[in-house]
Amino acid sequence: MRGSSTEQIRQQVDAIYQSESRRVFATLIRLLGDFDLAEEALHDAFAAAVVQWQETGIPDQPRAWLVSTGRFKAIDSLRRRARFDEAQNEVVQRLEGIADLNADRSDQEVEDDRLRLIFTCCHPAIAPQVQVPLTLREVCGLTTEEIASAFLTSPATMAQRIVRGKSKIKEANIPYVVPAREDLPDRLDGVLTVVYLVFNEGYSASSGDELTRLDLSEEAIRLGRLLVELLDDTEVMGLLALMLLHESRREARTTSDGEIVLLEDQDRSLWDQEKIREGTALVERAIASGEVGSYTVQAAISAVHAGARDSAETDWSRIVEWYDLLFEANPSPIVELNRAVAVAMHQGPAVGLELVNAILSRGELSEYHLAYAARADLCRRLGQTREAKAAYQRALSLSHQTSERRFLEKRLQELDQAES
Repeated sequence: MRGSSTEQIRQQVDAIYQSESRRVFATLIRLLGDFDLAEEALHDAFAAAVVQWQETGIPDQPRAWLVSTGRFKAIDSLRRRARFDEAQNEVVQRLEGIADLNADRSDQEVEDDRLRLIFTCCHPAIAPQVQVPLTLREVCGLTTEEIASAFLTSPATMAQRIVRGKSKIKEANIPYVVPAREDLPDRLDGVLTVVYLVFNEGYSASSGDELTRLDLSEEAIRLGRLLVELLDDTEVMGLLALMLLHESRREARTTSDGEIVLLEDQDRSLWDQEKIREGTALVERAIASGEVGSYTVQAAISAVHAGARDSAETDWSRIVEWYDLLFEANPSPIVELNRAVAVAMHQGPAVGLELVNAILSRGELSEYHLAYAARADLCRRLGQTREAKAAYQRALSLSHQTSERRFLEKRLQELDQAES
């Protein structure tokens, strides 16, 4: 690598930033015990890498180099401040002690710092509505705008939640550790929610030009595997199974030029059979335990899809039964909408449309573009062109994802052509 141009090094550093920055950040938090200090140290380390790696080449273990450099940059920064403020001396000594102690213990603790950081962000002392956005921002690196879009709220509101969460960790002196095994079950729900939301953002991005973000999906699955290793819990198995079964369809979900392909039209020969086998085995293992939770039920639904050669052979009655069970355990309008779509496939679009209209009439999903997209599709199938166009237009006005918008625009063009 020695002698590489500045532009080449910058490109390689950018690639390492994309793949490693959140892991480096999580480790720096453990070492330094402070979000803001770790964030500053992270950027200082990558800035130093651009300069130094041009002379020395990229090290064999760039993540370790960045962590070490970031740690020393942070402590040096505090030492410089201490020259002008004697009160900073105590802070410097404390952080040096924390860093040394954490570095010494790192081999004895759970290896993955990002998992440790997730449990910290999901600590019971932090409000539930703050835990998830805080983790998505600090652990996974999603922007405030991306998180706000996922939660159907404004970026300003979401930014306030994230700041409150970071302040609470500092004020309450919440430790950066994975809880003791006996305390894990009580902390698990928030963690599973976070991991699944990370996966969803990777599997179907809430905004931007790309429909999917492979880095987020892979990270969520990696965290799911860590949790399965850490805990003998059926819902952890169910969540990992659900993510694997969804992810198995990635290659078939878009055309070569990025256009969306609906589930019923996908080339199932492109589905990843290894992920399907692993996910299905996990579902069966979780169901056999007799303790079936919402993630396991959703995974069971995905397993039914995975086991069918095409849409026509899908056991829609079984899927409706699973949705009935899911709605009983988790009576949310999103689950109700998904059930309505399954009913439409089983009993016909007219029955499904009646259910979707009932959901929309209550106003609970009035800002959810997929609810209008579902209504539009059912109206289209029934030949109700005017109603279909109005629903597609409403869905288009609410969608922020480029591929989805192109799909909706294409549907509208097809209806216009059919009318003319």
